[in-house]
Amino acid sequence: MDTKEKHIRENESNEKREIREAKEGYESQIANGLKAQGKIRKNSNTRKNNRIWLWFGVLVLIFILLWWLFSIGTFDALLGIANG
Repeated sequence: MDTKEKHIRENESNEKREIREAKEGYESQIANGLKAQGKIRKNSNTRKNNRIWLWFGVLVLIFILLWWLFSIGTFDALLGIANG
């Protein structure tokens, strides 16, 4: 439990606390297990998507670098600056 949740739970009224505890008591073990599995699946999918975007960004940067180097060479050739 993070500090924000802890602060909220410490400052809630007794009636709200009783209602919250009653609602939490009705949740079954199966539902909690399914929630945990869903969170694990979501986290793994998020990691996969982040890796895909990271590699896509790397490929784009490599393409930009190669294009920049090619364009420098092209401009050198057009201006006649190249030695040779």
